[in-house]
Amino acid sequence: MKGTYVKGRALEEHIAEHMKNPKFRKAWHDLDPEFELLESFIKAREKAGLTQGELAKKIGTKQPALSRLEGGRFAKATMETLKKIADALDMRLVIRLEKKRA
Repeated sequence: MKGTYVKGRALEEHIAEHMKNPKFRKAWHDLDPEFELLESFIKAREKAGLTQGELAKKIGTKQPALSRLEGGRFAKATMETLKKIADALDMRLVIRLEKKRA
């Protein structure tokens, strides 16, 4: 994808163009579960009226660590950390298996 960015083009247009590539589209959709989890954590934190710093303190970590998680770098997050976040937000962490899309 290097060299394909056109100055001034919207991100959505850039993504739409690359979605025509089956390998890109598959890689993009492979991240759906992570993005869904990330979005649910951010929405729950905001609904609880907590800042990243406040939530970080509740789970025993620092704000920059929580910021990294919310920024999408949570591939190495442990189940323990995810459960702590859910508990601090008065939520329940649910993990289930679903059939893959065709």
